[in-house]
Order: sequence, then structure tokens, then C-alpha cells
Amino acid sequence: MDAAEKALLLTQKIQELGSVLVAYSGGTDSAFLAWAAHRALGDRMLAVIADSASLPRAELEAALAFARDQGVPAQVVRTGELDKPEYARNDAQRCFFCKDELFTVMEAERARLGFEHLAYGMNVDDGSEFRPGQRAAAMHKAKAPLAEAGLTKAEIRALAREAGLKLWDKHASACLASRVEYGRRVTAETLSQVEKAEAALHGLGFQQVRVRHHGELARIEIARADLPRALDMDALDAITQAVRSAGFLYVTLDTQGYRSGSMNDALSGAISQGNKPIAGSLLRSE
Repeated sequence: MDAAEKALLLTQKIQELGSVLVAYSGGTDSAFLAWAAHRALGDRMLAVIADSASLPRAELEAALAFARDQGVPAQVVRTGELDKPEYARNDAQRCFFCKDELFTVMEAERARLGFEHLAYGMNVDDGSEFRPGQRAAAMHKAKAPLAEAGLTKAEIRALAREAGLKLWDKHASACLASRVEYGRRVTAETLSQVEKAEAALHGLGFQQVRVRHHGELARIEIARADLPRALDMDALDAITQAVRSAGFLYVTLDTQGYRSGSMNDALSGAISQGNKPIAGSLLRSE
């Protein structure tokens, strides 16, 4: 089945839902799902954006702007994952508690507004990665139409490009908490440090970056294509100043460059078991 056939199947899967709240983050997958759901269901869908300290302000603004441009109805809801000790302690199941909070809030909105289902932007490729949030989605019976239609990340990007959606090639942007080393408590302050540091690096022209929070130390990941420019002495001075201005004492540049989910390198070998809970304590990545 090619991407075009899968797109037709996606429309069918969405229409079968009747009405749906879509968990919308502004990333390519969730944005494409929200767009497709609006085309299939009209006002019987609503894109729901969870706002908390873990969502960069620039990402919230961009998500709302996309929804406005496409005429997709969107609603911002507040989530309180930071208030939950299970989330704040930041172990390998942090994403489970985050998504559990998200879907709990969405379930309340679904019941209040009279929608039939919840949905989120999981694709086929996500099933092979360590994503505890999928377990929370299953608990709340959230549907995954993209995965059900057999769509891969590459196919979703291709379909989004074909549809003229400007974010078809948008860089992945996980929540700010994913930048904090496992075992270090997630607080509004640590998230703010990461957000400010990454915004400063974007201002220097480095678009695909991660600022990994290791306490007083910030470990900077920059796209490998940009590493030669970053290794210029003037650029290094600018990077250091930008990141230290966000509250870090030490700044180091990761020579491997940007890579998604690098914090998971610090977990035990049990991560290879997929989304099963990891028992025992975590390794620190310092």
C-alpha cells in the first residue's frame, strides 16, 4: 500500500470515529493528524494543546498559528504534570505520567464537550522506540489513526508537503523535560533554563539544537552539519555566553552532535524491552 492509499485509509479511520479530540503539540505528526481530522470531520473535531512549563512559548505560538492558518479549531488546556511527584522525580517513566495527565484532562474535556473519542499522533515508526506515553494513551483508549493507517514518519512528511503544509519538514521538538537528565528533579526553573538557552542558540542561527540539563553543566547538541561553524572560536564564545546567560555555570559541546533521545543512553539495558516499565534505579548521565 502506497502513501496515497494510506491517506485514504486514514480518512476512513478518522470518519469512523464520529467525533474526536486530537492531542495537538504543533509537531508534524499531530499537526497533520489535526489537519486530516478537520478535513474529514469538520467541526466534529477539536485540536487540544496542553500548555505547561514543559512547552516552549515559541512552540505554543507556532502551533496556534498553524491551526489558525488552516482553520483547524484549537483549544488550549492547562496540565499540571509538574505538580505530580511521579513526574517531577524524572525517572524512565516520566513520559507516562505526562501523557496520563494530558489524557486525563482531555477525557474531562471530551465528556464536557460531548465528543466521542480521543486521538493522538503516533505513527508506525514510533512503535519501535522507547515511549512510555503510549502506555498512557492505551489506558485512556486514545486512538492512533496515523499508525492504524500504516503511515510512517517519512510518509506523513511527504503527505504534508503534498498538501502544502509548511511544517512538513519541521524539526522534531520534544518537550523541554526531555532535556533534563534522568534522576534530576524536573522543576519550572530547570525547564526555563533550557528554554532560554535553546532560544539563545536559535538566535545565533543554530536551528536544530538541544540543551541537555546536567545541573550546573549544559551539554549542547548541535546538528552535525552545523558543527564546523560551531567550532569556530568566535562561535564557541558566543555559544558559551548565550547558554551561561540562561543560568548554567559550565557549557560543553557534544562532539556527536544532535541526536534524538540521547538522554536514553543513560538508561539500563532494559530499555531494549520497548515500552515495558523499567525496574530498579536509573543510571545518571553525568
